[in-house]
Amino acid sequence: MISAIIVAAGKGTRMGPSGDKLFLGLAGRPVVAHTWQRFDSAACIDEIVLVVRDTLQATFTRLAEASQFKKPYRLVIGGKERQDSVWNGLQALTAATEIVAIQDGARPCTSEQLIADTIQAARIVGAATAGQRVTDTIKESDGGTLIARTVDRSRLWAVQTPQTFRVEVIRRALTAVREKGLVVTDDTAACELIGQPVGLVESAGSNPKVTVPADLPYVELLLRA
Repeated sequence: MISAIIVAAGKGTRMGPSGDKLFLGLAGRPVVAHTWQRFDSAACIDEIVLVVRDTLQATFTRLAEASQFKKPYRLVIGGKERQDSVWNGLQALTAATEIVAIQDGARPCTSEQLIADTIQAARIVGAATAGQRVTDTIKESDGGTLIARTVDRSRLWAVQTPQTFRVEVIRRALTAVREKGLVVTDDTAACELIGQPVGLVESAGSNPKVTVPADLPYVELLLRA
């Protein structure tokens, strides 16, 4: 069985006064509805767990009804950090789940092919992430005002979601993070901690995350296209 965890418990503080980014309108629907739709429509996904902020359960239930999503889903309350939200989502998976794809709620353009490709890579390697090669010239700065050196971009990737794992792998990795009292910015960093290899799956198309207000027009253009 293959499950998806959509992490939708963040407050979106970088969005500023615009409000909760997950419920901003894009192409006639909330951002998170587009994300949910991608996984609801993906033939490779059997069930969906949404990790949400407390008090928003009814809002997500109404969204599911209005959108007529078909796949079984359940709502779970998020934790203090993203890794805590993912942990809570893992505890809610159906016991038969072998592979889990973890997705940002604010990443609404992910293709079904990319989801399937990360699942296939996770079957082989144990863990995999969507990503894109860095194409800009990257500079390192010591204090944020002057360039210290140029970084070799040929080895650099910008990672995205889905980040997909064999369930026992991500549980073991996040257990190690929790035992050490660490905070990691993404789930593959937990795998690095335990020495678990992570496969890179290149995104063929655009797969942006809605983070700041300037992202909205571009993402809407992609969704309408």
